Amino acid sequence: MSAALAGSDWTDSEIDLIVADYFDMLALELAGRPFVKAQGNAALQQLTGRSRGSIEFKRHNISAVLDRLGMIWLKGYVPRHNFQHALVDGIERNIASNPALFENPRANAPVPGLQEQQPIFFEAPPAADFEAVPPALERIVRKFDPALRDARNRQLGKDGEERIFFAEQSSLRSSGRDDLARKVRWVSAEDGDGAGYDIRSFDPAGRERLIEVKTTIGHKRTPFLLSENERAFSEERPDAFRLVRLFDFAREPRAFELAPPLDKAVLLRAATWRAQF
Repeated sequence: MSAALAGSDWTDSEIDLIVADYFDMLALELAGRPFVKAQGNAALQQLTGRSRGSIEFKRHNISAVLDRLGMIWLKGYVPRHNFQHALVDGIERNIASNPALFENPRANAPVPGLQEQQPIFFEAPPAADFEAVPPALERIVRKFDPALRDARNRQLGKDGEERIFFAEQSSLRSSGRDDLARKVRWVSAEDGDGAGYDIRSFDPAGRERLIEVKTTIGHKRTPFLLSENERAFSEERPDAFRLVRLFDFAREPRAFELAPPLDKAVLLRAATWRAQF
């Protein structure tokens, strides 16, 4: 790396090169195809004159922007958030020209049979942290809204509900409650949307669990849309309502669960307004 480049901001053309290389590797990773990160790094050194360490750090920065967009990032590149603002513009250009990895990366990945009763790891929900977002990042998140992306992906929602439906049955059977497992209902599939929840289940003691499932391909902090009907129902039946958040669905789904009052766990903001005369 030349002395002139050391510590200098990356140019737009350099950013476009490293972002394209990162997304190419991500597509290969999701498709289960082999690749060598070091080869891409060496090629970028030749093209940009940047050092190996500088390129590796910039890859971590790309992961940080994808993290905010509720996207999958490359394994081994944990997000580092002190990134150059021009990097946001470069990622925006790449997604705009090739939206597949943002919209539905599962199309590139082998998805196991969803009806197989595979265990789901439940972990603690993330702590509320409503930190300010840099304006450039806030703009791209508004443009490529991960909550809206997941909401309009009906197949993703259906697959997530199916996964929880079978997981609830399996959990009850493991607790010796085959009788309750047979009573679990996939309400949204059998009766349609509108109940305020997706699945009627039970705990081993026989108490109702009225579960709303929210699924994302992104990480556990990816925002999601909650309808007014769902929010109102959570207040109407706080004893039974549970919101199950499935995340990292394109790789190895994990989950956490929220109980009312929901506004103690998440920041609720109006996303749409109903206008009438």
